[in-house]
Amino acid sequence: MPGSALYAILDADACDARGLPLLEVGEGLCQAAPAMLQLRAKGRSARQVLDWLAVLRLWTRAHGTLLYVNDRADLAELGGCDGVHVGQDDLPLEAIRRHFSRLRVGVSTHSEEELARALRQEPDYVALGPIFATASKEKSEPALGLGELERLSPIARARGIPIVAIGGIDRPRAPLVARHADYLAVIAALLPPSLPGAGGEQLKADVLERARAYSDALG
Repeated sequence: MPGSALYAILDADACDARGLPLLEVGEGLCQAAPAMLQLRAKGRSARQVLDWLAVLRLWTRAHGTLLYVNDRADLAELGGCDGVHVGQDDLPLEAIRRHFSRLRVGVSTHSEEELARALRQEPDYVALGPIFATASKEKSEPALGLGELERLSPIARARGIPIVAIGGIDRPRAPLVARHADYLAVIAALLPPSLPGAGGEQLKADVLERARAYSDALG
């Protein structure tokens, strides 16, 4: 649907589980020029995250993609990111605005109550999910369903705050979800199940093809 765009999430755990080198995956994603790219690297050292961000920042800038990092506003600032994405238990948006005023901030929500609370803080976007069941998070909240997205998304749009739908959004579902969201966040479906036999170049081409297919489905 016009106006809906891909939000690619580069998850270190998902890459590790498939034996995929993270930066090759990241390069393939960036070549598809998604609206936003988020590095999710839970449990990694600050040094490792900053090393990855230094490379990803070059690619995202070259392709006009906004770069976010998950959880860590300090690393987002040090790594030259455009923004940080935080969950319900992370540094509050008010504190991020106070100490890292340059950064854009996105907030995860999983219910009408959390959505309303987040909107009052006026983040740059709110993520709502999981829309469908997902295996991308070890402990995922119950799936909300397409009907709940349809019901809640006008609340965010009435405030002029973009809404990101996340969770189990495979390619056939993408056009349906796009009717009610400004961005679609995708993780696992952008990755091949394992490293292609031809290695890194084939991996980048595979990831690029998958990401472009999502963008085509949304357009």
